[in-house]
Amino acid sequence: MRILVTRPQIPFAWGGTEVMTDRLVAELRVRGHEAELVTVPFKWYPGARVLTQAFLWRMLDLDEVDGAPVDIVVATKFPSYLVRHPEKRVWLVHQFRQAYELDRTDLGQFDESSEDRALRRKLHALDRVALGEATQLFAISQNVADRLERTTGLHAEFLPPPPQELEYRCEGYGDFVLSVNRLDRAKRIDLLLEAAALDSSLEVVIAGDGPDRRRLEELARARGLDGRARFAGRVSDAELADLYGRCLAVYYAPVDEDYGMVPFEAFLSEKPVLTTTDAGGPLEIVFDHRTGLVVSPDAAELARAASWLREHREEAATFGRAGKAIADEVTWERAIERLLA
Repeated sequence: MRILVTRPQIPFAWGGTEVMTDRLVAELRVRGHEAELVTVPFKWYPGARVLTQAFLWRMLDLDEVDGAPVDIVVATKFPSYLVRHPEKRVWLVHQFRQAYELDRTDLGQFDESSEDRALRRKLHALDRVALGEATQLFAISQNVADRLERTTGLHAEFLPPPPQELEYRCEGYGDFVLSVNRLDRAKRIDLLLEAAALDSSLEVVIAGDGPDRRRLEELARARGLDGRARFAGRVSDAELADLYGRCLAVYYAPVDEDYGMVPFEAFLSEKPVLTTTDAGGPLEIVFDHRTGLVVSPDAAELARAASWLREHREEAATFGRAGKAIADEVTWERAIERLLA
């Protein structure tokens, strides 16, 4: 079959959606399909630009390419699922969250003006139409599926994507907690730094880059964490696998995350995950004292949890192995079979 996969692209940014869609195209090709990725640069601010971006996708003609029909379009996150196609299958990463659960929070975008309130309502209406057009509707997590049903009344089938391919391994349970994330405020890496400030024996390694890096580095300096908080930046696949293999545990506690591939990567390295009670998607696989530790979003609680893992390394290893059993069940073979059924 001829299959197009659509995703928006923020220039110079790289994250889970990019990993997922690139790998999806590769896996489709391995199975004998003609598959290509379709992207459009995405800028959602200021003001009504987010609506303009939605209409860009709405105007694309992907029914046929170079005189030959396209059999299936697999759309992912907003606004790529606005595209039209008679066989549009949506594998939903997330809607435009600023118009939904992040509205009227520090991470929101729309003010209380009549114009912004009307713009938000228009986005809701577009979602109901565009997502309602899908011949099949999947969501990367139950959290995303539940949000969708609450906001549009549409039901999506839970279909988790596997994490990126690395040389996953466990080389023991070292002295540092690893954070792997794009550095922005929603990922709450500052909470980990504040925990390290409360526990002088807690060492952290922060892998990733992003707009919040300068603020986080300044916070680490202000808290006197020089030598105990290392900002590794964007690392190679080999270095990332090495960090996973040597760490004590992996910290992953964004605000109401959609899904989160990082816990799966941690589990494939047989490492427990430290997360919080409001982390969203990760709570579908991170279970307290079974595959990791789940605490309130409080630096003192997080510091105590990390200390407990250092003092109970055998239990940490048990949690990690239990997580690996879960992660091993999420494969591309299963995902593509359901996606194309």
